[in-house]
Amino acid sequence: MTITPEYSPKGETIPNPVSSNNTRLVQRLKDTFKNKFKLKDLGDLKFFLGFEVAQTSKGIQVSQRHYALQILAYAGYLGCKLVNTPMEANLKLSAEDGEPLDNPSSYRRMIGRLLYLTITRPGLSYSANRLS
Repeated sequence: MTITPEYSPKGETIPNPVSSNNTRLVQRLKDTFKNKFKLKDLGDLKFFLGFEVAQTSKGIQVSQRHYALQILAYAGYLGCKLVNTPMEANLKLSAEDGEPLDNPSSYRRMIGRLLYLTITRPGLSYSANRLS
């Protein structure tokens, strides 16, 4: 379930997820909020801040699969072959090697996306931190 204000001060919709195993408690909370604020219930949470959320009777599963595919598409690596390790283990990086980028903002944006992806894929942490 997601409880969402219909409009923020700037006129945009902002999702606020509320989750619990106790449906009566959630309903009471929704009713309390509806009495005080102008709200719109969007139903079960599916996507939130780049996360896919799947709710089952066994619990909640959070994934960033869609976000990872967007990163690959942005970088142009969507059709590339898989590798076991995302980075060569003993690679030595130096600020003096290579040529400076014409536009470093796209590189910074990609590193920021990779760092956000490490929330659900900790195996990328070493590579993303070495490149940042």
